[in-house]
Amino acid sequence: MRQYPHLYIDGRWTDPGEPHQLELVDPTREEPFARVALGNAADADRAVAAARRAFESFSTTSVDDRITLIDRVIDVYESYIDDFSELIAREVGIPVSNRAQVTGPAEHMRVAREVLREYPFESRIGGAIVRREPIGVCALISPWNWPVQTGVIKVIYALAAGCTVVAKPSLNSAASGALLAQVLHEAEIPPGVFNLVNGRGREVGDALSHHPDVDMISFTGSTAAGKQVGAAAAGTVKRVCLELGGKSANIVLPDADLQRAARWNIQRCFFNAGQSCHAPSRMLVHESQVDQVVPFLVDEARRYRLGDPLDVSTTMGPVVSAAQFKSIRDHIQNGLEEGAQLVTGGLERPDGLEGGYFVQPTVFTGVTPDMTIAREEIFGPVLTVLPYRDEDEALRIANDSPYGLGGYVFGGDRTHARRVVNGLRAGRISYNGAATDSYTPMGGYKQSGIGRSMGRFGLDEYLEVKSVYGFDDEAQALPTLFG
Repeated sequence: MRQYPHLYIDGRWTDPGEPHQLELVDPTREEPFARVALGNAADADRAVAAARRAFESFSTTSVDDRITLIDRVIDVYESYIDDFSELIAREVGIPVSNRAQVTGPAEHMRVAREVLREYPFESRIGGAIVRREPIGVCALISPWNWPVQTGVIKVIYALAAGCTVVAKPSLNSAASGALLAQVLHEAEIPPGVFNLVNGRGREVGDALSHHPDVDMISFTGSTAAGKQVGAAAAGTVKRVCLELGGKSANIVLPDADLQRAARWNIQRCFFNAGQSCHAPSRMLVHESQVDQVVPFLVDEARRYRLGDPLDVSTTMGPVVSAAQFKSIRDHIQNGLEEGAQLVTGGLERPDGLEGGYFVQPTVFTGVTPDMTIAREEIFGPVLTVLPYRDEDEALRIANDSPYGLGGYVFGGDRTHARRVVNGLRAGRISYNGAATDSYTPMGGYKQSGIGRSMGRFGLDEYLEVKSVYGFDDEAQALPTLFG
């Protein structure tokens, strides 16, 4: 049994105010493998006070000093990559073969460093100076599905801006949160600049959301929880950045390479066992081509090797918890009851896996836009295929959702496809499976969130804007925002 008995506050590992611990369950073995300390609202207060004290000096550090700090964090982090990989396999079931989960954070830190190096903290409009200054103490609440990367992105852009941090990882991934705190400690981050308080959302998360000395809160998680965070934060009118749920659509146009579109959709949708808010979980195919697409979908779905995530040959591990396992299976059952056609996968456990929270890669056809599986975020390896008659109907179906996080289009004519891309109401759109770029913003429309992360837009989230008048000569030497 691994032990993580401390919180990290004011540069020290410290006991929680009350001796509470939580056992983390290995989703492959369905048994506890670690214990983590649980903080409470009083511990959150201590962490916020430490961050507030540290902000006075850290907010005035130079860009060069913060770049040097980021470089130290990168160096220490890279020495722990294998430890992170093994740990997230145990706590949330992410296969060690999925190296992007642990190599990606280092790349995001390098991007943040380069954005910081070139960022214009002062510019001018006419004779005025426009300054961007660190917003203050930031509460950062991270999810379990990208347990290291999401936390790293939040922390590193906050530090780049000159802010101080109180981090609260998901309880499902609290062990990797503690390891990230160890990385920052070894990188000699100044006391109080980074603090970690594990705890339940209804206690620690709620305390941070309401806290009058927290200036900004960044939350990644479900839309339901994000609404609660936003409502709590409104009482003190703090900055809120939310990345929430998604039900992303992939519109496959009639002139697309159908095999490529189908195989890519499976790979992207079922990455991380489908536990990704950007997953293209709705595939929209012209009604005359659905039968052509299905064999490719089935073949690609059946290529996954399910098993122990510590085995390098495993390509899909279990889902994170018993609750998630039940929720996904309930959605599959609901799809069957509502008349969708199951073409692969289903409710049964995968062959040879009698234990663990394993869900077969599952594909439904014959899905209509009003079905539950077409509307709700399942957050598991389940794909729904919806037919459309024409392009206008495809866009109506794709946009008929409270979510707007991601979108995808496959087609042959770039000019035509660009019109469809422009018609999608979502924050990130990929054409023909193009890779995303860490310098570009990530975030959603509608109930998929508020604000953006990553790149220059991500740094903007942690900065206040100040207009300064009366220094006309000084302003002439600065870059202009307009003109």
